[in-house]
Amino acid sequence: MLEAEVVKIGNAHGVRLPQRIISRYRFGTVVLLEETQDGVLIHAAKDEKLSWEDTYKEMAAIEDKEWHDWQEMDIAQDTHL
Repeated sequence: MLEAEVVKIGNAHGVRLPQRIISRYRFGTVVLLEETQDGVLIHAAKDEKLSWEDTYKEMAAIEDKEWHDWQEMDIAQDTHL
């Protein structure tokens, strides 16, 4: 567990995050805060653009759902194709 100092920034307060945390979780200039019973979670805000890796994963997930039915088809039914 890391400890971070709460600092005053104008009329608000903020927490300084170590660079290794920012890099590891790919935090940009905006983050999402999620309040839970145990505290506050900080999430990276998703960019509008997907990386190639994210695009591939998303397409693979969609393809798996769309083609799943084909695995259950009887090959004898497909002889007319």
